[in-house]
Amino acid sequence: MSQSLVGELEPETGPDPGRPLHPEPVEPGAVGGAEVRRLIRFLLRRPGLVLSLLVIALVVLAAFWPTLFTSRDPLLGVPADRFQGPGAQHWFGTDELGRDIYARVVHGAALSLKATLIAVGVAFVAGGTIGLVAGFIGGWVENVLMRIVDVLLAIPALFLSLALVTALGFGTVKVAVAVGLASVASFARVMRSEVLRVRRAVYVEAARSTGARWYSVLLRHVLPNAMGPVLVLATIEFGLAVLAVSSLSFLGYGAPPPAPEWGTLISTGRNYLANAWWLSTLPGLTVAATVLAVNRIARALDGESATWR
Repeated sequence: MSQSLVGELEPETGPDPGRPLHPEPVEPGAVGGAEVRRLIRFLLRRPGLVLSLLVIALVVLAAFWPTLFTSRDPLLGVPADRFQGPGAQHWFGTDELGRDIYARVVHGAALSLKATLIAVGVAFVAGGTIGLVAGFIGGWVENVLMRIVDVLLAIPALFLSLALVTALGFGTVKVAVAVGLASVASFARVMRSEVLRVRRAVYVEAARSTGARWYSVLLRHVLPNAMGPVLVLATIEFGLAVLAVSSLSFLGYGAPPPAPEWGTLISTGRNYLANAWWLSTLPGLTVAATVLAVNRIARALDGESATWR
């Protein structure tokens, strides 16, 4: 074979004259800017999600800084202003004692949100621990724990909450604990299923084969990778907990009057629906808007977690 033919067959090993030898480095700010633009495009295509985030932000601000929204005292009544309808002076109207309903709804957000956070926290910790232990250990421990979970799932959550709050007593915190314990089963089931999925993963088997201790595998590999769907469930349960806490407060198990809890406001206003519809309707719409906003955010998180998996 001639030298010229060999030269034609051999690939060119030298640098491409049209390609720079050293590509220009990408600035870290460019990556961050791209992520921000991607997030903005994502939100612009979902106006319902943006509205839901705005509603939840307003509820959180009202719970922690109610003076940002109103300077009125929620417990101070003006007899001359009894049963005034919604207007420029009183946005949500006034009640039978002349108290501003808007101020009571704003200040009641702190009580309702505190109870909801306690309820979700109790369910998340207790249910997540049960599901984690059952899924990781397996065997008879899993059978015993999951049979208890099945018994809890067989009882309607509201009935179980009523039974628990009757045993614990009245009050916002006790209502929250009762609602949280009634939701333990859902968290346990989801956590167990995720732990069963993750513990069969290749990286978990590799960690075990290298001699890693069981608690290292559990805390460093299984728990972080099983947490995503449980966090989405916590967002969904947040909306359900708002409804459950408001329902128990409506039945009289929550904070006693004159505390402006949302469920208590709805319960008190039902006695005057004939001539003052706003007493129950506007606090009820506030609860409905909060629950719908949380559910919309939960659906978005669920979709994102599905793409991650």
